Amino acid sequence: MLAKLLKNDNGFSAVYERQYSKPVEFVWALLVNNENFKHWMDHLEITDLSKGGNINFNYNDGSGKFEKFIITDYVEGSVLEFEWGEDIVRFEVLPSDQGSKLVMTEFINNLTDHTPKDLAGWHVCLLRFSNLVNDLPDDVPEKEWEKWYEEYKKLVEEVKS
Repeated sequence: MLAKLLKNDNGFSAVYERQYSKPVEFVWALLVNNENFKHWMDHLEITDLSKGGNINFNYNDGSGKFEKFIITDYVEGSVLEFEWGEDIVRFEVLPSDQGSKLVMTEFINNLTDHTPKDLAGWHVCLLRFSNLVNDLPDDVPEKEWEKWYEEYKKLVEEVKS
């Protein structure tokens, strides 16, 4: 399911929602565990899990380079929000009738030529995260983002017009 891309007073929001049959505690534990990032977003590493703490985005290119992103909001068991370049990414794990719901929102200041690639990248990360939650193999093809990139390019163009 594609993210919803919405225009708002401060820019734009891309909202991804994923429903799981697992309880909130289970999904949350997978979301904030560094060991699990390698399964769905291997560039991230939490170095201080608290409001005002930080997450490193490792380039994973052999250089040892990374960017440090500040955690701007944190509520144990439910909210993890952090800087993402000039934007903000927020994860919320909420109870639902079926188990739990993950809502990931990227608050985007400006739509650029890179935005569809970023959105497609998050889409694929969430496909991998869903496989992790559901104890399925990570069978998402390496080039899967290219398919979603085309979809997000269309979505960004629609919202711009």
